[in-house]
Amino acid sequence: MNKYYIVSSSILSEQLEKVIEVRKLLHSGAVRDISTACKQTGISRGTYYKYKDAVYEFEDKNVRKASLSLILEDQKGSLLKVLQVLTSYPVNIVTINQNVPVNGLANISITIDISEMHRDLHDLIGDLKRLKNIKRAELIAME
Repeated sequence: MNKYYIVSSSILSEQLEKVIEVRKLLHSGAVRDISTACKQTGISRGTYYKYKDAVYEFEDKNVRKASLSLILEDQKGSLLKVLQVLTSYPVNIVTINQNVPVNGLANISITIDISEMHRDLHDLIGDLKRLKNIKRAELIAME
C-alpha cells in the first residue's frame, strides 16, 4: 500500500520541482514535446520519466484523476463488471475509450476522478485484476 505525504518543497531535490515544471510546460502547450520541455528546465528525459507519475503539486481544489488501462475478454457483461467495481469505490468516470476487440480481447482506457475516493487506488486495481474476464488492469498515469 502506497503512502502519500505533503512535504515542503524546501527539502526536496530541485529535480522534483523541475519534473512538475516540465508537466506544466507540456499541459499549457508552451512546448510540443518532452525533450524540449526537459531541455528548457535543465533535467534529463530519464529523470522526468522516473518521477513523472510520483510527483504532484498540491492543489487546494483536491481534484485528481487516474487513467487506467484494461484488457478484457470480449464477453457480454465484462465492462459492466468493471463499472460495478468502479462505482463501489466511489469514483466518477470521466472517459471510457474502447477499441474494437481483436482476437477476443478488448483494450479499454478509463479515466476516473478519484478526488472523493477514500480507499487506496492500488486496492481498486487489485479488485479489477480479480475479475474473471480481466486479462490486465494497470494504472497508466495520475494527475
